[in-house]
Amino acid sequence: MIKTLKWLSVVSTIGMVFVLIGGALVTKTESGMGCGASWPLCHGQFLPSEINPELVIELSHRMISGIMGITVLALSILSWKYYGHIREVKFLAFLSSFFLILQALIGAAAVIWNQSDFVLATHFGISLISFAAIFLLMLLIFEIDTKFDAESLIIQKKHRIQIYALTIYTLIVVYTGALVRHANSSMVCGSWPFCSNDAPLALADYNFQQWIQMSHRLAAGILFIWTIVLFINIMTNYRRNRVMFWGWITTVSLIILQVLLGALIIFTMLNLWIALLHAFVISCYFAMLSYFILLSTRSARNEKR
Repeated sequence: MIKTLKWLSVVSTIGMVFVLIGGALVTKTESGMGCGASWPLCHGQFLPSEINPELVIELSHRMISGIMGITVLALSILSWKYYGHIREVKFLAFLSSFFLILQALIGAAAVIWNQSDFVLATHFGISLISFAAIFLLMLLIFEIDTKFDAESLIIQKKHRIQIYALTIYTLIVVYTGALVRHANSSMVCGSWPFCSNDAPLALADYNFQQWIQMSHRLAAGILFIWTIVLFINIMTNYRRNRVMFWGWITTVSLIILQVLLGALIIFTMLNLWIALLHAFVISCYFAMLSYFILLSTRSARNEKR
């Protein structure tokens, strides 16, 4: 059963990547109403007779999300049963299922009641939390902490606070990025990193959309600088610890790649593959920060002993 649970955790983690990318694909191709105002059926049918690209994208996303809902629920129940003695497992099991269900409900509400852009922008962030919880469950099931001797790691309080704050701030940046997509503000600025007035697309509410775009760029810029500064501090204080060293090398590499992809989205006029890779990289970045939160909470507990 333990071997089965390990495979289930891997399948769940990979599957959640497809859920995240699928959701981004639905938004970027404007396929959210591909099945009409009908949920969970598509145009009121199990298998619609008239097929178009938007319908295929939306229906595929719904099917993958549904399959992953069952898979993640099974992972949560089994991990609770066999790994419930590990302090964080029960909380992560609940978190992964709860936010995945919440994501599905918000998706359904968007289809049935046509939610505002500000509400729809929460969709990706909620999925991201579920993905991070599943990712951490997988690491715990595979005993990554034991293999890298991370359980005895002591992270200084000032660095723990920064990790907590940076993770919360990342969710804010993710929200602003999702808002850019939902408000159709991706190409409102024809240049990068600053905003020129030669937008390649004719857009309504031009000034408001520019404000959304530049707010996201400013927030992303702060995230980039903050990550670099924290990375330097981590390298100075924990260079000999393998988890902190390689973990933060990975994290800072992801944020650099994320910024480059953000610029390429503008330069390539919303190339779909680059945009999807942009969503994937920020998901990996957030997952890494979530792991450092896990280590930080353990470190705080070890300090009190």
